[in-house]
Amino acid sequence: MSQTSAINLFDLDRDALVAFLVEQGEKPFRAKQIMKWLYQRNVRDLNAMTDVSKATRNKLLECTTTVLPGVQESQLSRDGTAKWLFELHDGNCIETVYIPESDRGTLCVSSQVGCALDCSFCSTGRQGFNRNLSVSEIIGQVWLATNLLAQEPATANQRITNIVMMGMGEPLLNYRQLVPSLNLMMDDLAYGLSKRRVTVSTSGVIPAMDKLTSDVDISLAVSLHAPNDELRDELVPINKKYPISELMGACWRYVEGEEAASQRKKHVLFEYVMLSGVNDQAQHAHELAELLRGFPGKVNLIPFNPFPQSGYRRSSRNAVERFAKILNDAGVLTLKRTTRGDDIDAACGQLAGDIDDRSKRHVKFIEPRFGEQIR
Repeated sequence: MSQTSAINLFDLDRDALVAFLVEQGEKPFRAKQIMKWLYQRNVRDLNAMTDVSKATRNKLLECTTTVLPGVQESQLSRDGTAKWLFELHDGNCIETVYIPESDRGTLCVSSQVGCALDCSFCSTGRQGFNRNLSVSEIIGQVWLATNLLAQEPATANQRITNIVMMGMGEPLLNYRQLVPSLNLMMDDLAYGLSKRRVTVSTSGVIPAMDKLTSDVDISLAVSLHAPNDELRDELVPINKKYPISELMGACWRYVEGEEAASQRKKHVLFEYVMLSGVNDQAQHAHELAELLRGFPGKVNLIPFNPFPQSGYRRSSRNAVERFAKILNDAGVLTLKRTTRGDDIDAACGQLAGDIDDRSKRHVKFIEPRFGEQIR
């Protein structure tokens, strides 16, 4: 069987792997054995999976593969942040970032080659869009980062404790591949992360937000960046399709649906990049406080990270402090993110990769393709 027609075992979460193995005439317990080898022992060679029968291994060698992206470049920031450029089978490249902190190690994972949403302050959006990533290309970033961290003396003691789908792309526009990837991140046979340590960030793809609530239990971050439709239309163009009132309705359904299902209160993290003279004035803070009044959420104020021809400047420290004080005084819990990895262009909004733009995003937009993705 050719490599292109072979099933990549990294494309299968536990349920899919069990179903595939049963189709091959194997017992379901083989899935547990194989997942332990792939994710807990970091072994990709089927011949090395010694507790799997030789007959099973030979059968799988004929119809499966365990191919992952290649490592084209590794960079280590002065603050300990690591960034990798991973090359995909079609020559496109994506970027993945690891951010170490005293109490956690966060991996920022990409979901698409580029991004079709064209947010005006984001370097990834400026690169255009090529395609969605497969499950093996998404979870492969976790597999590779885990192993690359262990191999380097400077990072050998670092561990991935949190994963955020905040890299290149809009995760909810790659819904079909996103959910199995999230399942693997939280599966005890794979990475076993707590559902509160896996976060999906979205610019507000409302149909997928609603579906995600019922399909998988993870943390949600919403890229808000403006308190009113006029400004958000400019900064986050998807707002023209799904305006703030509809977005907040989806956020309420997210927290209320979870609370009704499990009686555990849930919150949304609202991301707000601070752009000097654009969205960082006192009036914007008061509008935002009013918008979020009574909502169980937090606001994360993010320093803008410059890139060539962006046209924006980072808000001053005084402007950020003033903005945060207005929100906190209004009862909105507010965090201030510290920029990490900006010396290697690994900070928020700086990921660009190396892609062949096929988007023509100003000519055609999302809806037909998205409708196919969430079925």
